[in-house]
Amino acid sequence: MSCYFVAQIKINDHEEYSKYLAGADDVFRKYNGEYIAVESNPVVLEGEWRYSRIVIIRFEDEKELKRWYESLEYREILQHRLKAAACDTLMVKGLDN
Repeated sequence: MSCYFVAQIKINDHEEYSKYLAGADDVFRKYNGEYIAVESNPVVLEGEWRYSRIVIIRFEDEKELKRWYESLEYREILQHRLKAAACDTLMVKGLDN
């Protein structure tokens, strides 16, 4: 069953965040992550949105998502995102047919 990593990010330090971005794509690909959406200006239909960016990444299954998230490679770059931004991140299971 597909599993999605959803991140709502409020970037406070663009220079530090760029260090995260410099390594993110390679790590996602290594763990078969696929970007579904990266958006800085989503259309808010209800409520308020207090972030700078939303990112949705698809993984084959929960096991692969956790393998990526807990990997040494991701932990090494994650520190830059955590320094640069306030984030709410979620793991969401997909509805596979």
